[in-house]
Amino acid sequence: MAERPIDPDVDLHVPEQRAELRPESRWPVLAMIAAGGALGASARFWAQSAWPARPAGFPWATFWVNVSGCLLIGVLMVLITEVGRAHRLVRPFLGVGVLGGFTTFSTYVVESRAVVAAGAPVTALAYLAATMAAALAAVTLGMLVTRRLAGVGR
Repeated sequence: MAERPIDPDVDLHVPEQRAELRPESRWPVLAMIAAGGALGASARFWAQSAWPARPAGFPWATFWVNVSGCLLIGVLMVLITEVGRAHRLVRPFLGVGVLGGFTTFSTYVVESRAVVAAGAPVTALAYLAATMAAALAAVTLGMLVTRRLAGVGR
């Protein structure tokens, strides 16, 4: 049985696509992830500070951060894998860094637990289910709309 690739949009048999595996190529990638992560996490912090959740309330800021981030991840992945070839640092910066730092499924779980602890288990369950459903729908919508607008399809 053939081994499945770790990153399906990288063919490890093509030397140009293996550049990120060389030690001298890792530092620029890590720098882009760190810079993008700082920007994404700062944007998330701003959103959560602007719209704080009540202890037993629905955490709307985190909900919309995760849903909008998933939508943008869907758009980005189609643009850089199906529409055109992006510079090798675009995906680490925007995908892993900015959008990875912006979305926060760890906070989603912590907030769910806090809502239960505050005495609102039904709200927590609604938050858990709504976030997962909306995030999956958003990434799918982002991909489908981007494919349609770009004239590409699978």
